[in-house]
Amino acid sequence: MDTGTHIVMGVAIGGLATLDPVVAGSHATAVSVMITTLIGSQAPDIDTVLKLRNNAVYIRNHRGVTHSIPAVLLWPILILAVIYPFFPEANLLHLWLWTFFAVFLHVFVDIFNAYGTQALRPFSNKWLALGIINTFDPIIFSMHIVAIIFWIFGTDPGYTFLTLFLVLFGYYLLRFFTQRKVKRQVREMIPDATEIILSPTMRYNHWRIAVQTEDSFYVGRSHQHEIEIYDKFHRIPVPTTPVLSAAQKDDNLSAFLSFSPVFRWEVTELEHQYQVRFIDLRYRSNGHYPFVAVVHLDLNLNITSSYTGWIFSEDKLRKKLDILTN
Repeated sequence: MDTGTHIVMGVAIGGLATLDPVVAGSHATAVSVMITTLIGSQAPDIDTVLKLRNNAVYIRNHRGVTHSIPAVLLWPILILAVIYPFFPEANLLHLWLWTFFAVFLHVFVDIFNAYGTQALRPFSNKWLALGIINTFDPIIFSMHIVAIIFWIFGTDPGYTFLTLFLVLFGYYLLRFFTQRKVKRQVREMIPDATEIILSPTMRYNHWRIAVQTEDSFYVGRSHQHEIEIYDKFHRIPVPTTPVLSAAQKDDNLSAFLSFSPVFRWEVTELEHQYQVRFIDLRYRSNGHYPFVAVVHLDLNLNITSSYTGWIFSEDKLRKKLDILTN
């Protein structure tokens, strides 16, 4: 989920914790729980700072180690090591339990996005991405804001946020069954589909669709349960050629391939150089595929520049590649 949603979830967990008699009966515990649940609801996303290095490092590592099983166990300990000395009268066990719940919930809800997490590390590096909830879901965020407003105006925080979480549970179930319905419709339209990837958007009944068959890729959308296919591409495996083999040594392209399950590729011979482009088919927007990896090589197959990330115009891509070249 996005940062704003994780913040309001942290507030909600802090309010929910007042149902715990130990928390409700101790001012120090209640205050420290609110602080640590806010921190815990954000802690796994500390790897966002990797963007300061480059997109390749960020794409390869975001929601990886910091969302793993050891990290979920370690984050509460690290948070309490900083916060508990300021609240020595707080109940340490219950403080840890609610902090752990905040960290766990952060990682758990991220699994429902299309981006997903490597939450099973170190046992598996597989990305868990259920594709049911958009990274920012305005309904989920708004429900939290409404519950917080009710709390401000005097409702009991414990029961207010307990009601919120019960409603959210129903909402997630509804999204799950909606996704299943869309997948059934896609399979009826493309019966030889070997993989169907749905990416939720901020609009409730709008889904991006990427379908893989043995020999083709299909890209489309579902809007109000009406399926529309925009593009069809012949599926061509990446061959072992000198140009492509050299390009795949690049860190940006390697990061892209570790993240993108459905893509097409193209090689263009430009003046005095080759351009290798890999295009993720999951994020079509206004007729454009913005998530790409591009590698430029000279005629001796030395990499001169590369980029991976979101690009919405060729001019911006050229500028980024020129900056990296210089």
